[in-house]
Amino acid sequence: MVDAPKAQDSAPRNLDALLTPIDAFLQCPTPEAWLQEAVKPENRPILLIDHCNCELKAAQTGLQLMRRYALADDDKSVVAEWTKPYEDFVYFKKGNGIFPDKKAVLSVPLTACEGQPLAAEIIRKMVALIKEELLHFEQVLEILQKSDITYDAISASRYAKGLIKMVRTFEPATLVDKLIIGAYIEARSCERFARLAPRLPPELAGFYYRLLKSEARHFSDYLTLANKVAQTDDRVASGFEARVQEIGAEEATLISSPDDCFRFHSGVPETLCA
Repeated sequence: MVDAPKAQDSAPRNLDALLTPIDAFLQCPTPEAWLQEAVKPENRPILLIDHCNCELKAAQTGLQLMRRYALADDDKSVVAEWTKPYEDFVYFKKGNGIFPDKKAVLSVPLTACEGQPLAAEIIRKMVALIKEELLHFEQVLEILQKSDITYDAISASRYAKGLIKMVRTFEPATLVDKLIIGAYIEARSCERFARLAPRLPPELAGFYYRLLKSEARHFSDYLTLANKVAQTDDRVASGFEARVQEIGAEEATLISSPDDCFRFHSGVPETLCA
C-alpha cells in the first residue's frame, strides 16, 4: 500500500536557503493565532479569494510603478491594458475567467523614459513581476473553480493601506518607500506560504511551496531597486537602512496586533468580518 502524500513531501529542497533572508528581513513571524485561523476549512474561501485579490493588486502595483517612474509616455497606455481583463473579471464580473496569452501580450518592446537612470531596470523587473503575478492569479482562480468556491467580493484588509500611510511625499523618497513596502509585502507572502503549507492539504500545500521561489525573488528585486534608487540622492541614501527598519516596524505592528478581519495579510484574528 502506498502512503498518501504529505504536505511536507512537496517542500523545496532549498527551503531554508529561501527563507533565511526573508526571516532576517521581517521583524516578526506570523502569529500562531493567524495560522490556526487560516487552516480552518471554513475560512479557506476567504483565504483563497483574498489571495487571488492580492495577486492582482501586486500586478497592478508593478504596472503603476512602471508607468509612473520608468515608461515613455507613448507606452503608458499600452501597458494599462495588461491588467484590464483581470480587473473586468474581478470588479465588474465580465468574462469567463479565460485571459489573453501573457507571453504574447506582455512581450511588446517598451521604451524607457528620460531622466530616470534606473528606468530600464525598473521596466525589466516589473514586467517579469507582472507576468508572474497574473499567472498566479489565474492559478489561484483555477483552484477556486475546482473547489466550487464562488469569487465573491470581499473587503481588503488594513495591511496595505497601513503601509502606504508611511510613504513620504518627496522624490526619490516616495519611490524608495513604495519599493521597500513592496519588499515587505512579498517577504510576508513568502513567509506565510511557507508556514501555511505544512498545515494544508497536499495539493494546496504543493502550490504554496511552488510560489515561494518567485515571492522570494520579488522581495529581493524590490529591496535591491529601493537601495539603488536611494543611492541617487545623498539625503535619502544616508537614511536608507533606518527607513527600511521604520517601515518594517510598522509592518510587524500590523501583523502582530489584533485585527477584526481575517485576510491573507491580516493581523491577529479578533472578530471575523464578512
